[in-house]
Amino acid sequence: MLLDLLNHRRAVRHFDVDKPPDSAVVRHCLEQAQLAPSSSNLQLYEFHHITGKATLQALATACLSQQAATTATQMVVFVCRQDLYRQRTQAMLALDAENLRRHSPPDKLEKRLKASAGYYGKFLPFLYARGFGLLGPLRKVLFGTVALFRPMYCDCGGADMRVVVHKSCGLAAQTFMLAMSEAGYDTCPLEGLDSRRVKRTLGLPRGAEINMIVACGIRKEGHGIWGDRQRLPFPKCTANAPTDAA
Repeated sequence: MLLDLLNHRRAVRHFDVDKPPDSAVVRHCLEQAQLAPSSSNLQLYEFHHITGKATLQALATACLSQQAATTATQMVVFVCRQDLYRQRTQAMLALDAENLRRHSPPDKLEKRLKASAGYYGKFLPFLYARGFGLLGPLRKVLFGTVALFRPMYCDCGGADMRVVVHKSCGLAAQTFMLAMSEAGYDTCPLEGLDSRRVKRTLGLPRGAEINMIVACGIRKEGHGIWGDRQRLPFPKCTANAPTDAA
């Protein structure tokens, strides 16, 4: 059950170095991570599965030598790749066209293909382009002007789109951690790291951004979990509550 997986998944701080996970199983969990929701299905991320000892050691140092990193027998680096938006929009345009041809009624196919071409071929490339930081303000002005007359997507600046990419990557990372939990393995998401060192270690291009590193292994009994899971109380609904937000 999902609840069992959620309860089992903890940020494990100390792994048993004598019990490494099966690399094939970890890879299968990464395949399941691709099923996570992704904004416009662009999947602007990469998963780097690390098993080599030298690279693991270098990444542990980049993770400030946290115990979860120094005892991990494998790691997965989740990387945002907004710089690949051109390739990904073209790939999704082709895939979407094939999907539309398989499932659209003949009388609606041409219209849907045209809409897909406009969305993946023109709108999304304009939305994700950085243009040396100039296109973000331009989009804000254009979309903000339209918003004066009708509802319009306005979170379209450079920083806004960066957040969108990181959210999609984070959803994939969470899906991976739950898949690992189902496989009987443990994980620890790490954000306290030197991203420049991580990028140098992996040979990543300038446009890549580190979302998080997930340390993988099997928890060391008596050491892996630091106490009970603590969460803020879930608020109770009131009679005059204006929304259903928690």
